[in-house]
Amino acid sequence: MALLHRATLRPTKLDLLAAWLPDQQWFAGPIGSSGTLTAEDVVSRGAYRFDDPAGDVGIETMLVGTVDGPVHQVPLTYRAAPLDGAEDWLVGTTEHSVLGTRWVYDGCGDPIYVTALAHAILTGAGQAEQFFEVDGWREVREPTVTIVVSGVGEDEVPAIGAVRRVVDEDRTVIDTDAVELVVVHRPGAEADGSAGAMLGGSWDGQPTTVPLAYAKLR
Repeated sequence: MALLHRATLRPTKLDLLAAWLPDQQWFAGPIGSSGTLTAEDVVSRGAYRFDDPAGDVGIETMLVGTVDGPVHQVPLTYRAAPLDGAEDWLVGTTEHSVLGTRWVYDGCGDPIYVTALAHAILTGAGQAEQFFEVDGWREVREPTVTIVVSGVGEDEVPAIGAVRRVVDEDRTVIDTDAVELVVVHRPGAEADGSAGAMLGGSWDGQPTTVPLAYAKLR
């Protein structure tokens, strides 16, 4: 379960992504002649969330693109304090009107996201239900991405251990002590059966399910 707050962010998520995306080698634009984007250039196509059982870290995967460009999948984590040793994965900081300063990271370098993704795929848990808390009542937020999982069957996932290596290309490969994960940054390709169990998704503008991530035990 993901409990959300009705809040404002300054800068917004799209502001942060507009500044960050052009520097990612897997980003396929287009961008203006200046080589930069603004928040108005970045369009949200949908998002889905995983749950951090400890309740400390927000885990959201956004699907974004430019008006004339492809959709990009961007896993993000939101933390109340900097993550030690993760400076290279920092997207930026933002002021949350309820929670205060939030450090926003590329999830591929955050062990909390890596653990949540492995659990979601290998156990078949999929995405977390999302709720707003309104006057003491929980109001369901309907998902904007439909998630399906194939090839699952694990009752429990072994302890992930350390994130040993991240190869950040068109498909980011994440090696851990127990699991190898693949995050597809530009969804749309055919499924790769050799990559393991698959997390797939569909959204407004993408009516058929396409691969979003894979996981396999070592």
